[in-house]
Amino acid sequence: MTKKEYKIEGMTCHHCVKAVEIELDEIGVNSREVEIGSATVEYDENRISDDQVVKAIEEAGYKVVA
Repeated sequence: MTKKEYKIEGMTCHHCVKAVEIELDEIGVNSREVEIGSATVEYDENRISDDQVVKAIEEAGYKVVA
């Protein structure tokens, strides 16, 4: 199991948080805590890659920053 925090640009409200939550749920993460500006995600690295998590956040319309 991998647990990682992602910094996210462009989130400004609760609707932004919900959009990211929906995309992360769709790829099947084990758990996620999303706040404006960040997400802490736990996932099985044998089923989901870091790239898939980043892509899900980007699909919601936001940018993951280092």
